[in-house]
Amino acid sequence: MVCNGRPGLTVTLWLCVIIHNFTCIFYPAGKIKHMMAFIEQEANEKAEEIDAKAEEEFNIEKGRLVQTQRLKIMEYYEKKEKQIEQQKKIQMSNLMNQARLKVLKARDDMIMDMLNEARQRLANIARDPARYSVLMDGLVLQGLYQLLEPKVAIRCRKQDVALVQAAVQRNIPVYKAAVKDNIEVRIDKDNFLSPDISGGIEIYNADGKIKVSNTLESRLDLMAQQMMPEIRVALFGRNQNRKFLD
Repeated sequence: MVCNGRPGLTVTLWLCVIIHNFTCIFYPAGKIKHMMAFIEQEANEKAEEIDAKAEEEFNIEKGRLVQTQRLKIMEYYEKKEKQIEQQKKIQMSNLMNQARLKVLKARDDMIMDMLNEARQRLANIARDPARYSVLMDGLVLQGLYQLLEPKVAIRCRKQDVALVQAAVQRNIPVYKAAVKDNIEVRIDKDNFLSPDISGGIEIYNADGKIKVSNTLESRLDLMAQQMMPEIRVALFGRNQNRKFLD
């Protein structure tokens, strides 16, 4: 904007010139300096006040931000610590389960080895005629009692036919006296048991639908199943975590 046709002089500049001329006319030079010093001091104080307030607000905001970030960092690391602790618990649980499974497998392997050794020793029973004959009497009579059928067929190894026939003849009177009934027993010579088994018999009813397995292997398996709790206690001791016994 141009005032009074003088190019280059703005309204603000003209105001400054007018004020300067006015103060020069009405105030002495010393008083003017005093007023200028007062104004400058007041301006400086105001500036310092503004700076102080700005510094205070800055420090407050900085403190708030620092505290907020500190809480976030603490929260982050607390969360991480909990995650790590949880992972440790999971890993420890997995390791303990793996160790427990290894112990259980080792124990089962030991029991299986023991049973396999017992199966191998079963063959020694059949090699002792007197002992095997007494055992065969028990197997035949027990099988007859379990079936309680008027007609039965007995299967055995081919080499045991004579021994089984003798056991049948000895035990039919015992059976009849006990159950007060007749029984017809035949040896199935068309279907012998495998020569690979250690001995014993299988007894069937007349139509072959019901079977009692009294081979030495089946008797060993049954005995092992029934006595497994005692076997485990004898081998590994009593389980302290178990509240009830079988």
